[in-house]
Amino acid sequence: MMLFDLLTRTTRVLVDTNERAIVLCKGRIHAILGPGWHRLPARGRNLKVERHDLVSPGVTTPYLRAILRERPDLAAGHFTVLEAGEGEVAALFRDGALHALARGPKERGVYWTDAGPWEIRRFPMDVRLAVPEELRTAIERGAWASLVSKATVDPGQVGLLTVGGVEMGVLAPGVHLFWNLGRPVTVRVVDTRWRVHDVTGQEVLTKDRVTIRVNIAAAFRVTDPVTAASAVKDFDEALHRALQLAFRKTVGQRTLDALLEEKVTVDTEAAEKVRAEMAGIGIEVGEIALKDVILPGEMREILNQVVAAEKQAEANVIRRREETNATRSLLNTAKVMAENPVMLRLKELEALEAIAGKVERLTVHNGTQGLLGDIARLRD
Repeated sequence: MMLFDLLTRTTRVLVDTNERAIVLCKGRIHAILGPGWHRLPARGRNLKVERHDLVSPGVTTPYLRAILRERPDLAAGHFTVLEAGEGEVAALFRDGALHALARGPKERGVYWTDAGPWEIRRFPMDVRLAVPEELRTAIERGAWASLVSKATVDPGQVGLLTVGGVEMGVLAPGVHLFWNLGRPVTVRVVDTRWRVHDVTGQEVLTKDRVTIRVNIAAAFRVTDPVTAASAVKDFDEALHRALQLAFRKTVGQRTLDALLEEKVTVDTEAAEKVRAEMAGIGIEVGEIALKDVILPGEMREILNQVVAAEKQAEANVIRRREETNATRSLLNTAKVMAENPVMLRLKELEALEAIAGKVERLTVHNGTQGLLGDIARLRD
């Protein structure tokens, strides 16, 4: 065989089952060899054989462009080319598992056909750059994390999608994947549940020039996320400012006494102003409460003295009323005793019993009749 090869200037090459060989004769692409023995019409420097293991299914050779350009027949017989058109994604599957991706015409992959079987699926790429549902699970489980960006929207929230600075709509709760293709993808999460916003320590000057501090609480929720996000930079701050201005204006029109007496009325009037303003930016405001009215230290002492004086006066009136009622009762009792001697004698016995209960020993001279008589004469 070696003599025959020398005489005919040929070379025999053995290609294993899991190999493919790219052959160059005299510097040009000659063939792509499959398994078995092959006789090549060249020897020495005129022949070059480049072997490839199918364990690595991607075609990695410096002659790839030349083969695709000069020998499309060889490329069609041995290569599977993964490429996508404008505005689409091409996915390469082997045995049902995702193996490679091509996003747009700038990305391409070439694989040995015999390393398959291969299946190419194509998906349109929308303007939102969202990853198709059929690819999400495969991408999350595979090694394509650098190709996508991930956004999570929890229940009770919505996501505002922006691609390249352009608003693309609202995302429902769930996990969303987007292609990284040079255009920045941002998702702003907005909570649409009811929340409470507090304004604490707000200083307000009343009509009678008393500086007080108030604490305000307002329940609110976002009903139009797109309007709320586009109308103001921070809708929480917008609500905070609206509450401050509304209550400052309303409280400033009342004296301190009127404010303390008409607290609920102040809440209602200021709340309507805030609700009307916030409805214009997509926010619904529920209950608004003026929780606390905090007075300065000296004003608190003065009010405490006023309240104490008022309560003392009320106590004096009640005390006088009770004393009058008691005197009137005594007068009625005296009239009854004057008209009824038996009643008088019973009261005398009660007095004697009360005295006897407070001493250890009581000596009665001349009998009870003499003692009672002396008491009666003392009364007269």
